[in-house]
Amino acid sequence: MKALEFGRKPARFAAAKVAATVLSGSGVHVGPLRLRDMEPHEPPTADWQVVRPLLSGICGSDLATLNSATSRWFEPVVSFPFVPGHEVVGELSDGSRAVLQPLLSCVTRDIEPICMACREGRIGNCENVTFGSLEPGIQTGSCCDTGGGWSEAFWAHPTQLHPVPKHLSDEAAVIVEPTACAIHAVLGSQVKPDSLVVVIGAGTLGLATVAALNRYAEAVVIVVAKHPEQRRLASLLGADIIVAPGELRRAVRRHSHGGAIGDGAISRVSGGADIVIDCVGSAGTLNDAIDVTRPGGRITLVGMPGRVDVDLAGLWQREITLAGAYTYGAEKTVDGPVDHTFELAFDLVDHADLGQLVSATYPLDRYVAAIDHAAHAGARGAVKIAFDLRGGRRSTNQSPEK
Repeated sequence: MKALEFGRKPARFAAAKVAATVLSGSGVHVGPLRLRDMEPHEPPTADWQVVRPLLSGICGSDLATLNSATSRWFEPVVSFPFVPGHEVVGELSDGSRAVLQPLLSCVTRDIEPICMACREGRIGNCENVTFGSLEPGIQTGSCCDTGGGWSEAFWAHPTQLHPVPKHLSDEAAVIVEPTACAIHAVLGSQVKPDSLVVVIGAGTLGLATVAALNRYAEAVVIVVAKHPEQRRLASLLGADIIVAPGELRRAVRRHSHGGAIGDGAISRVSGGADIVIDCVGSAGTLNDAIDVTRPGGRITLVGMPGRVDVDLAGLWQREITLAGAYTYGAEKTVDGPVDHTFELAFDLVDHADLGQLVSATYPLDRYVAAIDHAAHAGARGAVKIAFDLRGGRRSTNQSPEK
């Protein structure tokens, strides 16, 4: 079968990092990602199912990996060579469709007793991502034993598969996983009625966060968006105020009735937003978030950060809470407990028509063009770029080990 494989090749890692400093996304040209005809692994255990991707998204963490821009924190929790791709809607052997929940937990690793996080439904915080019956990997798309969505087929544990309603398009279904991340961030932020909330970033994750705030919170929402199409979609999905990055402090001052402290590079807001949800995770956005969050407020970090240079004096002096929001799990809304964030995500994707965020699709053999498009999506009037594996595929009764 054909798959995009990411190998352990230090020289190519280094070349990708250098290339990406010159032009974002260009690491794919020289890095260790290659399209291969490969023999897949045997299933980890007999109950694992073959998934044949229909659409598989390219996300920010994928781009960071290809550009060798990820934190060294992840080095012990991946296994090489791996096939990327964790935003997946695929076809199962019985012809039905499912969305992948990519996290690899104690259950998928056949570990008993399961850890505290898994018992509480916080599978994104599983303590055993390097143990059990699988090679290391925090999720499908970073574990050599499972394969990933950038391929013609991979393996998934039954607990990872969520059936897709028949009326939902493939384009809508492939947005479910990032939407679940956004919902988890919004619910975890505990937004109170009439709060002032800032969303930094208007890519897929940022726009899904706006939709989640519109659905699950009663708040005034300011969105920082660079590009015209991002601004249009942010407005459509429920943002109250949309600003360019350089306009954020002024907008927060105006809507929080705060004053300005300092000017230029050291300017900040005397009061500020109740909550800032950072969907980028760069040094610049984190510094901006601290500068516009009120004393006692909260910053929720959704975008995957790496090593960043951030001035934490304001976080300390203002007693601001900085919290991460990684993936999803068991949630609690005003209506009570919910089995899994994906239940809410299917509903929100349908309700807000988030399938419209899929801007373009590419076959696997055009992966360089696809990744280049994803790396410059905002500037090119796009949001989500995905691989399309629906054409010319093998029969559904042929499992990936054949």
